Amino acid sequence: MTGFQDTELSRNNFLGGKVRLWQPVSGYRAGIDPVLLAAAVPATRGQAVLELGCGAGAAILCLLARVPGLRAAGVELQPAYAALARKNAAENTQTLRVIQGDLSALPDAVRQEQFDHVIANPPYFRAGAHSPAEDTGRQVALGERTPLDRWIEVAAKRLAPRGYLHMIQRAERLPDMLNACSGRLGSIEVLPLSARIGRAPELLILRARKGGKAAFRLHAPLILHEGTRHVQDAESYRQDITAVLRDAAELPWPKLR
Repeated sequence: MTGFQDTELSRNNFLGGKVRLWQPVSGYRAGIDPVLLAAAVPATRGQAVLELGCGAGAAILCLLARVPGLRAAGVELQPAYAALARKNAAENTQTLRVIQGDLSALPDAVRQEQFDHVIANPPYFRAGAHSPAEDTGRQVALGERTPLDRWIEVAAKRLAPRGYLHMIQRAERLPDMLNACSGRLGSIEVLPLSARIGRAPELLILRARKGGKAAFRLHAPLILHEGTRHVQDAESYRQDITAVLRDAAELPWPKLR
């Protein structure tokens, strides 16, 4: 995949239009997951943030829109998506350094840097655990090529002391995530994400800290929608979630440790 033609792209609004993102019409398209991930990060002006697997830039650009003055970088394996992330950053007037390459073989310049925050939205499925996608970009985005353990290993190495990793993943991958954090990151907190009251969480956000010593915390699920079932063809997000998705509010999260 060398790049997208203009006719292969559509432009979509995120954060109520604060971020406008070019995405492939056919291929991997960002939903609310990267928006929730970005909203979970307690970054402050002047800090450095690295996204592993930045795709077209949805998560990192949403974070930059919420927290001005960050020093941001993204790593993306697929050249076409790396080019798209650069295009999206420029058109959103954000400064984002995009490194095209494998996160397991980062350039020396990046390996010599440390970041206050690392964020990641890795592929949700183990290799061979989901139906093949016709589009190559979507296949790479959904199906794991680099083991999840390696994502967390790289994140831990790139974090500055006391820096935070935030990762969104399927709930069933939590054991893999906890095993990967062992001996690398501490003060682990898990925020399950449930579509509605009474529904089992399908996704979660993991927060872990380099050098953290606090006990593990499993928080009550964050409920995304009002009611117990979908009853009409309209959005039903809870008010606090709407504020995250439309107004660039920070994700509700218990006090940092």
